[in-house]
Amino acid sequence: MKPILACTDGSLYAPSLYQHAAWAAKRDDSLVRVLHVLERDESTRGRDLTGSLGFDAGAELMEELVQLDEAHARVARLRGKAVLEDARKQLTELGVSSVEALQRHGSLVDTVEEFEDDAEVVILGKRGEHADFAKGHLGSNLERVVRSAKVPVLVAARAFQPIESFLIAFDGGASALKAVHYAASNPLLKGLKCHLVAVGKPDSDLARELDGAATGLAGAGYDVSAELLQGDPEEVITREVEARGVDLLVMGSYGHSKIRRLFIGSTTTALVRDCHIPVLLFR
Repeated sequence: MKPILACTDGSLYAPSLYQHAAWAAKRDDSLVRVLHVLERDESTRGRDLTGSLGFDAGAELMEELVQLDEAHARVARLRGKAVLEDARKQLTELGVSSVEALQRHGSLVDTVEEFEDDAEVVILGKRGEHADFAKGHLGSNLERVVRSAKVPVLVAARAFQPIESFLIAFDGGASALKAVHYAASNPLLKGLKCHLVAVGKPDSDLARELDGAATGLAGAGYDVSAELLQGDPEEVITREVEARGVDLLVMGSYGHSKIRRLFIGSTTTALVRDCHIPVLLFR
């Protein structure tokens, strides 16, 4: 496989993110490329804070602000270096043979775009260091990365659990078919027990598409079960994930079906937010 691109900010999700990255890397002895991006907060830095102060006082204040800004930047760089050193240490202890640590300045979305052509999968935590854990909000960058990424995005859960089975939320759309093809042709999911779950009417085209997907996965060597259920997609998928005890949810991220519409909005949806297992998303 190509390198695993793990994006870290050293938040509470970092240890789990490294465990997910190690799991993915050891599926095919891949390199883990750990990325830490220093994002400048344009809303608070570079602003003219002198207001109506006199020129002398304003000049003195601006000098102090520049020095403070430089100090913050220096501390951020040092913290980022420490985060990457810790990531390398944890990944090595987890048995990853090849680790590359990179620090960049700018936007996480733009930086991911820079590296994703040489990445098998991008791994992010559900929440970053600035997320409101009490309110359950997702990381601010998560949806933007998922919307723009050309490769699968693995959203790490808060705690890592061994991954022995996965469930594909199948709707017959392009993203779901892409997920099925990926599972059939890529070593990341090979050897795991596979569940296919679709939500729709028994006599619909979706039923035939589901059978075709199951046949293809069985032909690729999977122990696969497939079921077409009725009800609200979010409720059905959430229930099936819990009832079957699966370790990974696989699904398309955007589109026009009811399942994929769940991911449109100012934040990613309740299904990703509330699911206690990692989610592998295909756009």
